[in-house]
Amino acid sequence: MTNNSQIRKSTKVGVVVGTNMKKTVSVLVERQVRHPLYKKIIRREKKYLVHDETEKCKVGDVVKIIETRPVSKRKRWRVKEIIGLSPEEQAVEEKET
Repeated sequence: MTNNSQIRKSTKVGVVVGTNMKKTVSVLVERQVRHPLYKKIIRREKKYLVHDETEKCKVGDVVKIIETRPVSKRKRWRVKEIIGLSPEEQAVEEKET
């Protein structure tokens, strides 16, 4: 039996690749694993459907996502914070300063 304070929710960092749905973004998370036989480092990618309540995420943003209760059939993650802006947003901010 565990208390709520002891439960660790996993977090991942990925790039927003789609914003076609309301309050949902598609996030691509990339990780590196060692091949079991050849010992070479290989990249693995997985896409997650993530709940974005405020709809602030844009394609290209780097976001941190956190595991949560099921929101819909395929959504089990939500946006915790936006770490980096998309290249277009960065260019706009640089022009303003």
